[in-house]
Amino acid sequence: MKKDNSEDIVEIEDTRPEYMKKRVIVPSVTAIIFLICGIFYAIHTVYYKSTDDAFIEGHVITVAPRVSGPVMKLNIDDNQEVKKGDLLLEIDPNDYQAKLKETRAKLDEAKAALVNSENQVTKTLSDLEYAQADFERYSKTFERGISSKQEYDSSLNKLTAAQSNSKSAKARYDELTASIKRLEAEVEQDELNLSYTKIYASSDGRITNRSVEQGNYVQVAQPMFSIVPEKMWIVANFKETQLANMKPGQPVQIKIDTYGGKKFQGKVDSIQRSTGARASLFPPENAVGSYVKIVQRVPVKIVFTEDISKYNIVPGMSVVPEVKVK
Repeated sequence: MKKDNSEDIVEIEDTRPEYMKKRVIVPSVTAIIFLICGIFYAIHTVYYKSTDDAFIEGHVITVAPRVSGPVMKLNIDDNQEVKKGDLLLEIDPNDYQAKLKETRAKLDEAKAALVNSENQVTKTLSDLEYAQADFERYSKTFERGISSKQEYDSSLNKLTAAQSNSKSAKARYDELTASIKRLEAEVEQDELNLSYTKIYASSDGRITNRSVEQGNYVQVAQPMFSIVPEKMWIVANFKETQLANMKPGQPVQIKIDTYGGKKFQGKVDSIQRSTGARASLFPPENAVGSYVKIVQRVPVKIVFTEDISKYNIVPGMSVVPEVKVK
């Protein structure tokens, strides 16, 4: 009789508590979740490029006077909406009105003197013609021996005096003509200076950075306030490694910190033709000293494709754009 050496399979029951079984399951599920999220993130980074180094930009029009003087009228206040052509501020015009009147009076005086000078030129030309004819007549009679040497010399002196008087009158006329042109230019400049005492809005927008008050004495080119139009855009500083597939026209989803739950729609408008460091006032000199490679950033202009006028979006706000590159 053969002996069976095979061993019976015995099932061992897992007698561990339930909470210990869950400890084995939970890490496995967590690892799977992280793996799925990692795969999703990897795919997402291929199709979308994002950066938090991005800010709202807009035109900021700094308003400064072109003439100096005390502010007589101030028609604006902080954060006030203005329209193009609105009278914003008026500088005391009295000094400029007086200067304009004085220059106009000088111009009228010069024009009157020019009329007299023109008459004098006409008279001296007539005298010159008479002296020239008289000299020619005495020259011929002197050659024939009819007139004396004294008469010939007298006619020559009269001709010389007439020529001198004619040149002097013509020079005076030319001087007055030049003076009138100069005074006309001064009148034009005085009229401009008088018009500069009234400052009008050059664009629709909102008043910001106001530093002027009624009664202040302002100097030429002194910043008084700024006008910020409604048109806004985004400057996003993407890393150079993110720009391989980025092109103008690609759609962009924009998150603004002020409106956390809202995604604005936009598109890539243009990509700057230099890095931010290269376009700065003091670009780096990489050929000097030691060198450490740093990933550069390139400014990308993004424009909104939807109406944002009802939102309080102003230059300087932080945004996070996400560009769909594929």
